[in-house]
Amino acid sequence: MPKRVDHDVRRTEIAEALVRVAGRRGLHAVGMRDVAAEAGISLRLVQYYFQTKEKLLLYGLQHLAGGFGERVAARVRAAGDDPGPRAMIEALLMASLPTDEESRTFHLVYTSYAVLAVTDKTLAAQPFMDNPNAAEDTVAGLLHKAKDAGLIGPDVDARAEAISLLAMSAGLGTSILVGQRSPESADTVLGYHLDRLFQGGRND
Repeated sequence: MPKRVDHDVRRTEIAEALVRVAGRRGLHAVGMRDVAAEAGISLRLVQYYFQTKEKLLLYGLQHLAGGFGERVAARVRAAGDDPGPRAMIEALLMASLPTDEESRTFHLVYTSYAVLAVTDKTLAAQPFMDNPNAAEDTVAGLLHKAKDAGLIGPDVDARAEAISLLAMSAGLGTSILVGQRSPESADTVLGYHLDRLFQGGRND
């Protein structure tokens, strides 16, 4: 009797192979044949699940985003049973910094996809911005909660601060990748800005 294949598992295995190769060589240099070799399967099988390279890249990006969400959730759990808005924002920002091999690969591949999408019309047509927009909405929502609780100043523009914090985190991540600064110094910079933001709230 032929072995039954779990197609979701196989797609995940292929996506993980893509991420591994992209982490070593850069996303621009990865082809479907490379992914097949990394996964230990035939090129035809990769093409069966992902008819085009663009579809494979998008699925790989979604897989990365799922792993990022799991890392954020783990950091939130580590913050205690009832973490406040600041702890949750900090968990999201710190999880995106390339402080280990997994997060380094996430930052490298995610940034590479953004660069490729600028010049590739097929990639640009994919819903690439869904995940960054969701992160922005999450941080803005947490800042609104902090404002309602008096943890930050009443005049804080939650949306503008969310955009600023996420842009800062992305820039710091790139500076870590290229060796400009250490993860510890990036952590200190983010902490400094969160301290500045939250010190405007009530102290009672």
